[in-house]
Amino acid sequence: MRGKGVKSERKRLGRKEKMTEEERRLNAAEETEKRLAEWIPKTTAGKMVKNGEIESLDQFFERNLNVMEPEIVDMLLPDLEEKLVDFHKTAKVRRSGRQFSFRATVLVGDKNSYIGVGTGKDRERFPATRKAARNAKLNLVKVRKGCGSWQCGCQETHSIPFKVSGKSSSVRVVLLPAPKGTELVVGNNIKDVMILSGIKDVWSKSSGNTGSKLDFVAATIDALRNTTKKRLSEDIVKQATRK
Repeated sequence: MRGKGVKSERKRLGRKEKMTEEERRLNAAEETEKRLAEWIPKTTAGKMVKNGEIESLDQFFERNLNVMEPEIVDMLLPDLEEKLVDFHKTAKVRRSGRQFSFRATVLVGDKNSYIGVGTGKDRERFPATRKAARNAKLNLVKVRKGCGSWQCGCQETHSIPFKVSGKSSSVRVVLLPAPKGTELVVGNNIKDVMILSGIKDVWSKSSGNTGSKLDFVAATIDALRNTTKKRLSEDIVKQATRK
C-alpha cells in the first residue's frame, strides 16, 4: 500500500518516475531510429551507407574510408553498447565568477570486433555524455582477435593473435595473448575496453601514469588498433583467427 501511495503522490505532484534500464534502452533505440530516418548525409561515405552501397563496417574500412558522421556507425552497427568510464566537473574562473562544466569519457563497442573512446564537454551532464558517445563512434577502430598464445592451441578468437603495445601521453600498455580460461589479467580501468571489444583472455603490462584513466584507456585502444596493422601470411591468419 505504501508503494502505491508513493506512486499516486508522485503522479499528483507531476513527478516523473525513474525509468528502468530496459525502458532507457528502448527510448534510446527509438530516438536512434528516428534520427536515422531524418538523417541527411553530408559526406560521400555517408551517402554510400544511406543508399545501401556499403552494408557493414568491415566493407567500410576495407575501402579505407573515415567515419565522419556517427549515423554511419548507428546504421552499420546498431547493437553498439556504451559505457561511461570517466566523469569530471571542471571550473574556470572568470570576472563574473566560476563557470562550471562537465567532461565525460565514453567507451563504445559491439563486444565482437569494434571499440572506440571519446570525450565530451558541456555545461550540463547529459549533453556532455552524448557528445562523448558521438565522438567515440567517430573514433571507432577494428580489433583483430585470435589465439596467439603458445600455451593454447584451440585456434578460437578468444584473445589477440600476437603481442601488441600502445601509448598515450606517459602511459604505455603491452598486451599479450593468453590461453583460454585465463580471463582478463589487466588493470581495472581497462577491463571495460576488453569486454566491449570481445576479448576474453589477455595479459597486460603497463607503465607511466596509469592513474590517468583517460590515458590508460587510450593507450589500450592504441594497442588494440595495432592488431590490424601487422601483416600476416594467410596461413597464420587462418590459424590465429579461426572460429
